[in-house]
Formats: sequence, structure tokens, C-alpha cells
Amino acid sequence: MRLDRFDLNLLVALDALLEERSVTRASQRLCIGQSATSAALARLRDYFGDPLLVQVGRRMELTPLAQSLIGPIRDALMRARAAISIRPAFEPASISRTFSIAASDYMIHVLLADAVRRLAASAPGMRLDIRRTPFDVLEAFERGTIDVLIMPEQYASRLAHPQVELLRDEHVCMMCAESARGITELTMEEYLSRGHVSVRLGNEASLSFEEWFLPRYGKQRRLECTIDQFSIGPLMVIGTERILTTHRRLAEKMAKRFPVTLFPAPFEMKPLCEVMVWPRYLDDDPAHRWLREAIQSAASV
Repeated sequence: MRLDRFDLNLLVALDALLEERSVTRASQRLCIGQSATSAALARLRDYFGDPLLVQVGRRMELTPLAQSLIGPIRDALMRARAAISIRPAFEPASISRTFSIAASDYMIHVLLADAVRRLAASAPGMRLDIRRTPFDVLEAFERGTIDVLIMPEQYASRLAHPQVELLRDEHVCMMCAESARGITELTMEEYLSRGHVSVRLGNEASLSFEEWFLPRYGKQRRLECTIDQFSIGPLMVIGTERILTTHRRLAEKMAKRFPVTLFPAPFEMKPLCEVMVWPRYLDDDPAHRWLREAIQSAASV
């Protein structure tokens, strides 16, 4: 099919070439031969009047025009895929479809676990691929591999996609119950005198709290342990003198299962705001809208 002299069949090949930056890898992704992929690249170069990919040493690099095409081409393909997957009528009980959701283990514990239980009863055919937030979350989201993304507001604001606030949560300090015996109020002096457990979400996230803390209080915490999951925090403080600064909702759940004690944080800190983000091309998808509403409903309880 052609649109304004452009063969629309070349869109998929162009998307693969722009992302892979290799005729060989693009042909493997497209499941066609290298000669067919090379022919598609030649036709694309002829249409745009631009080489698109140029050899630089042992690798191929995108031209400025090719760089500018990445977003529009990907968006066009994702909108097309969304359009052909929409059905005129939507019945939750009869749906047979998979949605991918990326969220931290904190959000899985305090929100998604309850939402999944509700969905199991009302939409048993809806399959959910729930995964931890990848390090390259923004890139993965833009590639269309994530249907629902739940993350802190400060990171979600970078995405030009629809989003809605789900919940807010304050920070508390968790200590081993035995270590906290006799402490009625956690002071800043006591806080700074102990070792700390820090949650790292991404390569540099473990430093973000320290960068926030130092200019405000002129001192740095002594990090003794760094983890990449909120839910294992209690295991890192039990039997130690350490403190974990974490979110109240999850901390209260963990305090029912582990011998830990919670204290208000001895400093002011902006509450965590978690938002749900979804690709703009899925905004009008009835099944996706129903899923979003189910997650929002679970958050409002």
C-alpha cells in the first residue's frame, strides 16, 4: 500500500533499521534475508534522498535525518498496532489479551497485588505480565514494550504520555525491634550515628537520597548495605543496628511479618507520589482503559 508515493510496507523495515543500526540485526528481527533488508534500505534512501545509515569504522551510525525519524516512525507503528487490536465491544469476562505492567516491588506489594486479585475474578482471561522496572525504563516505554508504567512522579514527568496520580506516601525509618528497644523517638543524632540500608533503583539511584540529604543537613549517612528491592529491606536490618528509610505503606505491611520497629523520620522529606503512565496510542483502547480504571480503583481503597 502506498501513501503519498511511500510504500507503507517499508515502515516496519525502517523502524528495525533505525533501532538496530545494522542490516544484519534488522534482517534477523524482521525474519527476512539480508538481501531483502538491504533492498529495503536502498528504497528508503532513494525516497528520503538521504543515506540514513552510514558506515563509521566497524559500526553504522544514523544521519541527522534518520535520528529525527525514530520517534515519529515508532509512534506511527504503535498507533497502527493499537488500532487493529481494538474491538468494537469490550466485555471483561470474555477478554483474552496480555498487558505488560512495569512497577517497583513497592508498588506490587501495596497496590498491584490487590488489583490482580480483583482482575482474576472479573477478567479471568486477562493475562498480566508484571515486571520490575527496567534500568532503561524510559527507552523501553518508548519502544512500546510496556503497556502500563507505574513510577515516581519526578521520573514520569519526562514522558509526554497520559498519566494520573495513584497514591502518595510518607517516609518512615525501620529498625530491628531488638536494636530499637528503649528508643521512644528517633533523633537526628541517633539517625546519623547508625549505619544505613539504601534502596538502589537504577545505576545511580542509590546516590539520589545522599545528594538530597547532604546539602540540607551538612552530613552524610554511613551506607553499609545497598539493595535493589524494597521488600527485602527488613531482612537487611534484622539482627543489626542499621536503619532503613522507606515508605510507610510497605513498612507497615512488613512490620506485621518481621520483628522490626518503625519511627517517624527525624527530618522533613517530600512525600512520594506514584503515578500511572500509559502510551498515548492506547488512550482510547477500551480494554486498556478498563485495566487503568481497575488499578485506580485499587489505589483509592
